[in-house]
Amino acid sequence: MRRVWKFLGLAGVVGVAATGAAIARAERQRRAYTPDEIRDRLRERVAETER
Repeated sequence: MRRVWKFLGLAGVVGVAATGAAIARAERQRRAYTPDEIRDRLRERVAETER
């Protein structure tokens, strides 16, 4: 039974680490845009929704 709990604990730690890595990657990509690029993308999205 201990082996099962160890495995579940390890799986949880790996899951948390993977989630943190994904969030950090998304944040780096988000910050890579200039304000003008963000504004242009938002305008494109608005134009698409109005169609």
